Amino acid sequence: MVRNKKLNKKKRISPSTVALIGAFVITLGGFFILYNFISEKKLFAYDYMNEQLYKKQETEIYSVNTTEITTDEKETTKENYQDIESYIGYLEIPKIKFRRGFYNINSKLNTVEANIEIIKGSDLPDVNNGNLIIAGHSGTGWKAFFKDLYKLEVGDEAIVTYAGLNYTYKITNIYKEKNTGTVSIKRNYAKRTLTLITCTKDDSSTQTIYIAELSSIE
Repeated sequence: MVRNKKLNKKKRISPSTVALIGAFVITLGGFFILYNFISEKKLFAYDYMNEQLYKKQETEIYSVNTTEITTDEKETTKENYQDIESYIGYLEIPKIKFRRGFYNINSKLNTVEANIEIIKGSDLPDVNNGNLIIAGHSGTGWKAFFKDLYKLEVGDEAIVTYAGLNYTYKITNIYKEKNTGTVSIKRNYAKRTLTLITCTKDDSSTQTIYIAELSSIE
């Protein structure tokens, strides 16, 4: 009996240890909350800056195309934009109030860890019968840009703004595949399409693919 009491005493965790563990868990939780908050604010500021650069670039490129200038001036204008890391277009999905810029496919920021990602092998919207493929994270956190894609249905619209034009697509197919690192694109190769890829809501073992076909250009 005495021996059992001693064993029970040994199994007990001291109040100070419990308090220490609790403090660690609270600190860790606070760190993640603060990290997400700072990341979101940083993303907002960076996104705003890129949008201004995008608008300025569109305006100045338009001026270059419609104004008589010398060869030297053309070269200078091109150089001005060589080192600017700005968006080349935007993806907008009205139903879920989504709007986000995307980078050149070769940009170091063209990754799901920093933004939505244009998948290699994609075609830009102005390519006849091409397919623009965009991937993004779902779930939670500041980089879960595609977290609301699960709300989309066949018939919903997505708009891609690129090179001064708005390309409107309508979703024609939604399907799932195992999350193996690759997906099969089931689309009509006689049409221009937009393909969106993200992890399935509440099921990280599968990915959901949204196929949308071009309906208008403005």
